[in-house]
Amino acid sequence: MLQILCLVLCGLLTGTCTDPGALLRLGMDIVNHEVQSAMEESHILEKMAAEAGKKGPGGKPIKGLSNMKVKDVLVPVITLNFVPGVGIFQCVSTGMTITGKSFTGGYMEIIVVLNITATNRLLQDEETGTPMFKSEGCEIILVSVKTNLPSNMLPKVISKFLDSTLHKVLPGLMCPAIDAVLVYVNKKWANLTEFMPVGQMGTVKYALTSLPATMADHIQVDFSPVVQQQKGETIQLADAGETPKFPEHSAEGSSQLLLSATFLTAELALLQSSLDVTIQDQKVGKLPPQTTKTLAGFVPEVAKAYPKKKPLLTKVRISKPPKVTMETGKSLLHLHGSLEMFAVRRHGKSLESLFLLETHFSLKVLYSVHENRLQMTTSLNSLLSLSRESSSIGDFNEKALTGFIMDYLQEAYVPVVNDVLHVGFPLPDVLAINYNLAELDIVENGLVLDL
Repeated sequence: MLQILCLVLCGLLTGTCTDPGALLRLGMDIVNHEVQSAMEESHILEKMAAEAGKKGPGGKPIKGLSNMKVKDVLVPVITLNFVPGVGIFQCVSTGMTITGKSFTGGYMEIIVVLNITATNRLLQDEETGTPMFKSEGCEIILVSVKTNLPSNMLPKVISKFLDSTLHKVLPGLMCPAIDAVLVYVNKKWANLTEFMPVGQMGTVKYALTSLPATMADHIQVDFSPVVQQQKGETIQLADAGETPKFPEHSAEGSSQLLLSATFLTAELALLQSSLDVTIQDQKVGKLPPQTTKTLAGFVPEVAKAYPKKKPLLTKVRISKPPKVTMETGKSLLHLHGSLEMFAVRRHGKSLESLFLLETHFSLKVLYSVHENRLQMTTSLNSLLSLSRESSSIGDFNEKALTGFIMDYLQEAYVPVVNDVLHVGFPLPDVLAINYNLAELDIVENGLVLDL
């Protein structure tokens, strides 16, 4: 109860709460697709029709009609509208044929076209904390009724019979269909707050900031993601600064997911240790052989210390958590760390450190989605700083190594980063959304997936 109260206050006191790390707008496109899918998956109208003629403890007999059967159920047409602050108003238009032996003693056939209307209120499941829809105010509206009763029968008799047959029985027969469909829809919220793995490094959970809110043209879901290391330690999201916003040009009724740069930064912190690498290959990409002779072309002091060429071994260590920055149309991954080069003596049994450089470089990030996971692919953007911390070959101008280090990072280190990032980051498991066809757009401090 205290947690719910805090969430309510958080929504009321603007500016007093941490901005969500992720925002989801569920437009009518997604909602309509899920309700239609649930109706098709459940085959609920057909099941209701099949049950209608069975005698059971809860069955309600129709006065004047025996051996009742329901057949020829029309494919339902579903119309949905958002009700701000409440949920969704639903109208299911369908039809069916009711048959049986009538009070006149003959075969009777009633062809009915009707609308089932109800308000699906958006609530929170008390046990799981996940959102759920619950129907209320179900009504049956008869659009047309045709029967094969003889035309010479008194109209009042027919009207009274139809009233007792349809108006009293159809709500009990058809309204449970709305509830049954919502069971299918609600199951698709079930995995929303589960912890999802990021390789072997940790997990991400899309915790709800508050109960999703129904607006005039969408349902908004605010998340406060929990990023947890494998050992259970939580990585806190940094202060977001300016809160990212959805683009104003979004199509009416469409759905979007917004991931903040601070959230992506927290996720990347899970992978920091995997970005520490040791590279000993002499042949790397398009680079010249990685030996002291090649290095001496940039730093002459190397030739004096090693007149005979030796293979190079390089250790890259990332000392600070990776940081993602975003501005319209461009995203960078900033890495702070060290780069240390060693000369490898015979048989590789002995290493001698040549120098240790402190570095800060940025990688340009391209985003994509594969199997409902956010993927990142990087390329070198710029070497922002390079300073010498130690050297066994004496003083030298480390700036002379700028071109060599940039080529090395692009050819030798960036592929390692991309391999690490290949694990991908899980996206919210909401209503079985398929993110794979999403269009991605980088905005200020955020990434938007147009669904």
